[in-house]
Amino acid sequence: MSEPTGAARRRGPFKVGDQVQLTDPKGRHYTFTLEAGKNFHTHKGSFPHDELIGAPEGSVVRTTGNVAYLALRPLLPDYVLSMPRGAAVVYPKDAGQIIAFADIFPGARVVEAGVGSGSLSSFLLRAIGDQGMLHSYERREDFAEIAQQNVERYFGGPHPAWQLTVGDLQDNLSDTDVDRVILDMLAPWECLEAVSKALVPGGILCCYVATTTQLARTVESIREIGCFNEPTAWETMIRNWHIEGLAVRPDHRMIGHTGFLLTARRLADGVEPPMRRRRPAKGAYGEDYAGPNADGGSGR
Repeated sequence: MSEPTGAARRRGPFKVGDQVQLTDPKGRHYTFTLEAGKNFHTHKGSFPHDELIGAPEGSVVRTTGNVAYLALRPLLPDYVLSMPRGAAVVYPKDAGQIIAFADIFPGARVVEAGVGSGSLSSFLLRAIGDQGMLHSYERREDFAEIAQQNVERYFGGPHPAWQLTVGDLQDNLSDTDVDRVILDMLAPWECLEAVSKALVPGGILCCYVATTTQLARTVESIREIGCFNEPTAWETMIRNWHIEGLAVRPDHRMIGHTGFLLTARRLADGVEPPMRRRRPAKGAYGEDYAGPNADGGSGR
């Protein structure tokens, strides 16, 4: 049985073509690709790549300035934060939430719209494996090219489960019997009709949006289309902690708001969603509210 795509690049001694992440004594990271006969240069001296080729992961190398660097392969969260960007990346904290709460499983058939720089595509491909299917749609060709390069650099070549289409999802979507749909775009409500036809009953729609107006417009549109259950929306924040003896305190900086996530599940055909028990407060929508798709509605 052959190894899953990219697995061989994640274990064993360092070899030519591997990416290496160095960590200096202050915790700063430097990422490069191993090449025979090359040298890695820092402001604290240099060392030859050959010193790492054949060495086990977790080795320590010293520069000509006698500064020690820890050498490890970059994790996928490290990789996506350091890779070339066309558009903003989906941060690892949000990608992890998508993998968990959109229930991305091995062999899943997934549609993604808004590839950006390929960050989320990499996480999705690793989760679905070689036997799954990820069809990604990106309207900008320049973003698609950068994303393809980043994904193939991480996996060591083309991934057998990935198909990338340049164009709008709502105009090009032909996939059927899709298990999951991930929308990372400015106006996900414009794609709801198309993705509702592609999703299997019980399938999950997951949207990633940046602003409260986008979030409100998307939720109201999901309710209005009538073929999903009540959507759930949330955001996550990460705060590291400083631990040094008895000095245990939260860091002064944190990864705060990056975006909102929401999920909803496709109902069976012909089924109406149950009535929500909790009614909105009087005046929650305003006297002039005419629905999410009215001209001038929130999110435009």
